[in-house]
Amino acid sequence: MAEEQQVPLLKKVYYQNCSGCRVEQLKETRRGLPIRELLSIWTVVLCTALPISSLFPFLYFMIRDFHIAKREEDIGYYAGYVGSAFMLGRALTSVAWGMVADRYGRKPVIMIGTIAVVIFNTLFGLSVNFWMALSTRFLLGSLNGLLGPIKAYAAEIFRDEYQALGLSTVSTAWGIGLIIGPALGGFLAQPAEKYPDIFSEDSLFGRFPYFLPCLFISVYAMIVTVACCWLPETLHTHNENKKSREDSYDALEAANGGSNAKEKEQEIEGSEPTSNESLFMNWPLMSSIIVYCIFSLHDMAYTEIFSLWAVSPRIHGGLSYSTDDVGVVLAISGFGLLVSQLTLYPLVERFLGPVMICRIAGVLSIPLLASYPLIAMLSGSSLSVVLNCASVLKNVLSVSIITGMFLLQNSAVDQHQRGTANGISMTAMSLFKAAGPAGGGALFSWAQKRQDSAFFPGDQMVFLILNVVEAIGVLMTFKPFLVQRRR
Repeated sequence: MAEEQQVPLLKKVYYQNCSGCRVEQLKETRRGLPIRELLSIWTVVLCTALPISSLFPFLYFMIRDFHIAKREEDIGYYAGYVGSAFMLGRALTSVAWGMVADRYGRKPVIMIGTIAVVIFNTLFGLSVNFWMALSTRFLLGSLNGLLGPIKAYAAEIFRDEYQALGLSTVSTAWGIGLIIGPALGGFLAQPAEKYPDIFSEDSLFGRFPYFLPCLFISVYAMIVTVACCWLPETLHTHNENKKSREDSYDALEAANGGSNAKEKEQEIEGSEPTSNESLFMNWPLMSSIIVYCIFSLHDMAYTEIFSLWAVSPRIHGGLSYSTDDVGVVLAISGFGLLVSQLTLYPLVERFLGPVMICRIAGVLSIPLLASYPLIAMLSGSSLSVVLNCASVLKNVLSVSIITGMFLLQNSAVDQHQRGTANGISMTAMSLFKAAGPAGGGALFSWAQKRQDSAFFPGDQMVFLILNVVEAIGVLMTFKPFLVQRRR
């Protein structure tokens, strides 16, 4: 019997002038933890997350100083509009930025986003009226389309064994930014009042009391913009050679008896798959985006409500905290989140998977939020200790959910659609997050007016509604709604 002819499988073909191929070659040869790439992603995501939330501790006072609210109870309404403007702007442009990233690369979109932070975040700090604040936040959101491409970038720059860590870095930096941002806003806002020995009332920071935290973030964004010049591009830009592809099919069919030849060919050349499936028909992607939107709505409303609740007077059910006090709580939460996400999450995700983590984190968040009205009854050191522990735990649970959704979304599509897929995700998420601050501010203002109600008075109603949204998100993580892509 003649010995069966053996045809070796072709090796991956890399194109000399393709930046994506260079990244693939580096991934093939490099071993060990990719520290430099992790730090690059961390700094970029932090740059876009800081301006989103830095205004929350002082937004109440900024709206008050604009004298647009006729009553103190109405401040929350106007604060919600300013908080939502960023997300509305991003919702209108995220798909477009994702398509740009798929066509021209991740790096240009990332750099445009960081430049937008430099310009419009600075102008927001210099706002002299409500409409200027609203418009600068809207423009910042419209031109800051980097979060979708950076998630695609994180899925492409790392070897398979580090992808969970890479996407965890995105969500961790995002969560840290949403915590450190308010901390910076709390510490640096109104510097002429807090630090009169350094800043006088006649200085620039005295005339614009909310400019210093914005300037701090804008300077950081400028540094990140310069550093981004050295980011490697991960998008494959070469043109496919039809003849070499046909040769690859022939060789594979000879080696494998014709079975699964098309699937194997996609693995050979390190190139984009040829599937043109509509993303809107990709249910693993769309279901994960919908669940992500529900949890994002909850998180954004919580972020807005927490800061308003903390600084509002005790007579209205708040804590009567100063912006400094809020800054301390959020800084501690940020440190706890950093430690947990970089050390615990990748390990837990390996054993439980992203979906189970989302379910457990969502269920634990419900009794935690229900305890917040009880926390408001404490005072002194007991209030500080309990509030800090609750804030750390709540943010760790929230970011664990978001990380799981990032993993599901990026595993549901191939590279040539990943930027657009993340753009769709950002558009949908931004619409929900735009509703979060507006709805949260309106809900908070309404709750303050019903302190004597018999049915969930005051802030109890606020946290009840937050829990209802969280419970809906948890239920949607089960089949048949949430489906994972088969690999």
